[in-house]
Amino acid sequence: MAEDWLARWAQGRTGWHEIGGNAALRRFWPELPAGSRVLVPLCGKTPDLGWLESRKLDVTGIELSPLAAEAFFSENGFAYSVSRKGGFQVYSGSDRKITIYCGDYFSFAGQPFDAVYDRGALVALPAGVRDAYARHTDSLLRPDAVRLLITLEYDQAIAEGPPFSVTADEVRHYWPMLRRVSEKDDLENCPPKFRQAGLKQIAEVVWMAAGAGPALAELPARLK
Repeated sequence: MAEDWLARWAQGRTGWHEIGGNAALRRFWPELPAGSRVLVPLCGKTPDLGWLESRKLDVTGIELSPLAAEAFFSENGFAYSVSRKGGFQVYSGSDRKITIYCGDYFSFAGQPFDAVYDRGALVALPAGVRDAYARHTDSLLRPDAVRLLITLEYDQAIAEGPPFSVTADEVRHYWPMLRRVSEKDDLENCPPKFRQAGLKQIAEVVWMAAGAGPALAELPARLK
């Protein structure tokens, strides 16, 4: 799996990448106290990292490919430095609170995060790996962490991932506290292979939960 992911970046096969960032993130992300620490698993080079940091948050992405980390900083014009920490190659923004750790996500550890944003991690993993991913992600978060998860639902008999279809029952198995807050047809933002296979609809589903504090107070109005 790791070899395939690295090959995709080396060959430029990144059809899941959203050039303008994710609209659902901007719609549903709650206001958090300045300096809150946000985890973005399997972040690629998403511009969502910069958007989250612009909200005065301290953003940490975990990514396997150094090419993705380098592309993120260079394409956004952000100065950065590179260091080593444990088994990770670490890309740190010079004047931005954005850090990308390149290496095995399942080996990453650190102080618990206040929030997690997952748009491309769970759906990138085959079914046999997702349970371990969910458990490891939980281990990196505070019990009351804000969670925003974006999944895809489509007919895998017609086309196969990645990104994979993840059912509502599977999401609730991992995280019973999550609420399904939105869904829309997102075929136009998905890799061309899905249209070529004959898929006519792919639902982008937004799941969210927040713990105690300012974020919880804001959620009812946002989730109507």
